[in-house]
Amino acid sequence: MSKIGDHTPFHRQAEIYARQGIRLDRGHWANWSGRACFHLQPVKDHMRRHLERADRLFMDETTAPVLVPGSGTRRTATSYAVHRRTSR
Repeated sequence: MSKIGDHTPFHRQAEIYARQGIRLDRGHWANWSGRACFHLQPVKDHMRRHLERADRLFMDETTAPVLVPGSGTRRTATSYAVHRRTSR
């Protein structure tokens, strides 16, 4: 939850867990995230089909700064929320 809700990058999450005696490197976080995305693909496909049938779509776009690992620089990540409305 920290990755999304708190905009906490993988390397910071690894540091948080390390302080509690749990050693997880950034590669493990990235691997788990990639696997979750793969297994959630059918959910994404269903949502897309559902949204494509709407009369209207409303979308909100939110940005957050994200560190680029190893470079000391930041980039901007974007998160979207979409709402479907169909005439009655």
